Amino acid sequence: MPTDQITSSANPRYRHARSLLRRKGRTQLKQVLLEGLRLIQDSMSAGYPPALFFYTRRSQARALPLIEQVRARGGVALCLSPELMSGLTATVSSQQMVAVVSVPQLPVGERGLHLVVDSLRDPGNMGTLLRSAAAADVDAVHCLPGVVDVWSPKVLRAGMGAHFRVAIRMARQMADLEAMPTGYRWYLAEADAPTLYTAVDWQLPSVLVVGGEANGPQLIADRRHLTPIAIPMARGVESLNAAVAASIILFEAMRQRGAPGA
Repeated sequence: MPTDQITSSANPRYRHARSLLRRKGRTQLKQVLLEGLRLIQDSMSAGYPPALFFYTRRSQARALPLIEQVRARGGVALCLSPELMSGLTATVSSQQMVAVVSVPQLPVGERGLHLVVDSLRDPGNMGTLLRSAAAADVDAVHCLPGVVDVWSPKVLRAGMGAHFRVAIRMARQMADLEAMPTGYRWYLAEADAPTLYTAVDWQLPSVLVVGGEANGPQLIADRRHLTPIAIPMARGVESLNAAVAASIILFEAMRQRGAPGA
């Protein structure tokens, strides 16, 4: 029987973790709730060890290495009953492991490629977009007001650890983007644009803007000069999923620039 065990939902540490299920709690505490072995390992590898780690007796054997690492780094590991654990998890087949970690603040890269996300509200698309941005070695992903909360459990699961591999910046207003370096060329992914994405010289400092699938970008389109670019598609196809379209363009940019570290 684990000695460090929580048996009541009134426990302060448990209530602290529960508060991170809401966007308000995440914003105020600057912490997120991670579910599952892989996400928690990704956070530790990136230098963000859990302040709190919860497990159950069922998951204790698999969680033992993590329990030891968390405690070695000054964190607290606590055992929960299955009923209490269900109050912290959102997946159907939970691994019975949950951690509280600080919101990562990774440094912005210097390869000259930024991604701006405007009006994207689907958690799965946002997670996919972050995965592609991390894989394509994007300097930073800038999220404008109105996008889905990138730190929500659904986006974290869809991101598969990308949150700990690419810099994410939340722009409270358009003026926040003014801090980006000057001399960048701005491009907007748009289905019917006359210029193809392959015609762009992505070796130059560039910013790609991606909007929501329903109405496109809502905040940025009227305020900056954007060059629309398109991906050629078969006749009769109106558009691609926003995350898929952005991924195709980002990997073309990486192809032109050469693989990261090359």
